[in-house]
Amino acid sequence: MTRSIAEDLEIFEAHRALLVAHAYRMLGDLSRAEDVVQEAWLRWDGRQVEVDSPRAYLVTMVTRLCLNDLDSARTRREESRSDRLPEPIHLGDGPPDRLEMLDQISMAFLVVLQRLTPAERAVLLLRDVFDFDYAAIASLIDRSEAACRKLLERARQSIATEKRVFSAPPEVHRRLLIAFTEAASGGDLDRLVTMLAEDAVMITDGGPEGRRAGGIRNLPVPLHGARKIASFVVATANARDLHAEIHELNGRSALVLYDESEPFAALSLGIADDRIHRVFFHADATRLQHLGPRQGAEVVPFGGGGD
Repeated sequence: MTRSIAEDLEIFEAHRALLVAHAYRMLGDLSRAEDVVQEAWLRWDGRQVEVDSPRAYLVTMVTRLCLNDLDSARTRREESRSDRLPEPIHLGDGPPDRLEMLDQISMAFLVVLQRLTPAERAVLLLRDVFDFDYAAIASLIDRSEAACRKLLERARQSIATEKRVFSAPPEVHRRLLIAFTEAASGGDLDRLVTMLAEDAVMITDGGPEGRRAGGIRNLPVPLHGARKIASFVVATANARDLHAEIHELNGRSALVLYDESEPFAALSLGIADDRIHRVFFHADATRLQHLGPRQGAEVVPFGGGGD
């Protein structure tokens, strides 16, 4: 059967958003996800076989490419670091915004995914998102079906354990984000402590080399405890004049900090039971590029910044 490039392209483009979202979940990095999908297009266009189910075929191909990426020496070094965070994105600006379930690319879900092994990540997504059967998954990752079931069980347990700290409704999340930002900017340490859960955890990601700019320092390991986190946040908020805007990142309100017009950092929270349980400070310049310049969104005070 003769295929045309136009037909192949039409089929691929119909699946591109789904494939980018899948690769983004696997890798936690939108640029790498887009590179993987581009490679998938080249392989799709050059294939020598007929395909009954383009969706299953393409998802399988992208999963293999992601596993290869995750197995590279460079990526293994990156993934071994305890301070790495997924890249924050505007859902309305990129392909993932067409996903049926936004919680599958929420920062909460992605952070937990990054703590799973690549095999656990693949099994969880293929089974729970794409409904692949165990035989297909076993063939893809070169494990037995029994092993895949065990991987899925462990992955689901990890997700369930962490999921509770990200259960706040959007309006509560936004309210606490604004209050958190105001308290940090005002240097109100005691107020911050009361907003944070006693066992709260903060992760700052300054990129592969870490980031120390204008008094903003990167934490090489997660910071534990409400008072320690509050002290760090107050010091950070007052170390540099930054402009702060509230954006919707990965389906939740988050703070984007700008140095002049360029994104300097992004702050996301994990909230449950009216308390902040997780603080994520993204300061890797290479992973903030997709946020773009200042957009004139809602401005909130942060340190010496603001208009």
